[in-house]
Amino acid sequence: MAKIEQHRGLMLLVTGSVSATGFAPLNLWPLTLISLALLMHLVAKAESGKRAFLLGWIFGVGHFCIGNNWIATAFTFQTAMPAWLGWIAVFLLALYLAVYPALACWSAWRLAKAVGSKGVTLPFIFAFAGCWIVAEWLRSWVFTGFAWNPISAAFPAQMLEPPLIRLVGTYGASGIMVAVAGLALLLLSSLMKSGTDWRTTFAPKLALLALAVVLLTSGWIGSTSSVPAKTTMLTIVQPNISQIDKYAPGYEAVNFSRLAQHSQPENAAPRLVLWPEAAIPWRLEDGYPARAYQFQPGESAEGTRLLLARLMNRGDVLLTGVDRLEFDQNRQLVGARNSVTAMDGAGKLLAHYDKAHLVPYGEYLALRWLLEPLGATRLVPGTIDFWPGPGPRTLTLPFDGRRIKVGMQICYEMIFSGQVTDRANRPDFIFNPSNDAWFGSWGPPQHLAQARLRAIEEGLPVVRSTPTGISAVIDADGRIVKYLPLGKAGRIDATLPEAREPTLFARFSNALPLGLAALFFAFALMSLARRRTSR
Repeated sequence: MAKIEQHRGLMLLVTGSVSATGFAPLNLWPLTLISLALLMHLVAKAESGKRAFLLGWIFGVGHFCIGNNWIATAFTFQTAMPAWLGWIAVFLLALYLAVYPALACWSAWRLAKAVGSKGVTLPFIFAFAGCWIVAEWLRSWVFTGFAWNPISAAFPAQMLEPPLIRLVGTYGASGIMVAVAGLALLLLSSLMKSGTDWRTTFAPKLALLALAVVLLTSGWIGSTSSVPAKTTMLTIVQPNISQIDKYAPGYEAVNFSRLAQHSQPENAAPRLVLWPEAAIPWRLEDGYPARAYQFQPGESAEGTRLLLARLMNRGDVLLTGVDRLEFDQNRQLVGARNSVTAMDGAGKLLAHYDKAHLVPYGEYLALRWLLEPLGATRLVPGTIDFWPGPGPRTLTLPFDGRRIKVGMQICYEMIFSGQVTDRANRPDFIFNPSNDAWFGSWGPPQHLAQARLRAIEEGLPVVRSTPTGISAVIDADGRIVKYLPLGKAGRIDATLPEAREPTLFARFSNALPLGLAALFFAFALMSLARRRTSR
């Protein structure tokens, strides 16, 4: 018996690992569906809630170790720590993140037991789907959250039509995909049973599966119309600056020349010129101590702004990633902000946005008092921590004789469903400058896939600029209009796609997927009500 249990755990570890191959860049999404079905089968047969939790946790460890393997690459750029520490970090993170699928499995098992369900039944499937939604939502905010790779991100656009995402959001779509996996498993098990009356057993399950497919591909649920807008020209720059070169001594001029090369105007038409996260190492704001401007053009903020203005038409607006500094009353540096600053073609600063959702251990060292004496440091070079900004914000900028509204989300902020726009001041599009050069070949396409989900949810175009790729223009339906692949220097000249009217998700955010979870729970409990009525 012990040997069987050992094999069951190993099988779940492998199954969890296989489930992560559905995400980019492999995109083997059928394996994700099969893996989810196997997980549900084993959890439904678990002898206790403790066993169900353990099975879900083992599955999660495999799932997150493979899905988040790109994190280890970031450690290869931090000379203060050994590269092998990255793989330990991936494993330790997986041990924590696995708690969320484990909670979903435990909760589904408990609910199924409460309604008297045994094995993979409709009540169990509904309970499991609802619990999965809640678990992904919890993962997005507990301990600041790490919402990377919700299950719905593993499936291609043709399976998750934009209307569905607009209606129930990313986490709701994950629950529906879990339910589809469970219904397929239930249908298969019915077919394998001998002597089954297909009219009473097979047909209802087939009908439910067909209904799920219709919901996934319907073209009207939550649909919205486009909002006509004046043409906005974009120039998105991808300089192909590797992470190893970005902070190398003496490389500032080389890096800037690559940005400048791909930013020159081709005609006199006003443009939004969009540069990546932390594109330049210099200061654009006045008022810092003189030492803050050493080694930058003109030895001043004004000199640097004038240098940038030479790359632009007078009607252009540049949005560039740049660090802003925080000094105490004694003029000592105490913190920094990961920011995007907007500047016009005359060198005038228009606005800035400070990143709010910072990366733990990337941009600040959590538990610094404990970890710093052990030799740990943050991944971004430097000794001071970044400070968070106030949250989602829309920059209203003068452009081409009008005001354009730009929603800002820097780098990994883009993965948090329902948290990417200022709902009181809806933008015309979302700008997502990022530095994906840290994350090897797996991280960038996964990041892009999640940016596409945000575009669909909010009904807004998303524009991405990264140093090494993948930079892209994404329309409000999540389609990639133009892009530059990994490792290629260049620019994207494009017209900003039209926004849609606010979607249902844009209006109600994650209340919608949580409402869907409640509906799944109600379906699961219906069998208990029927049984009590029949007594």
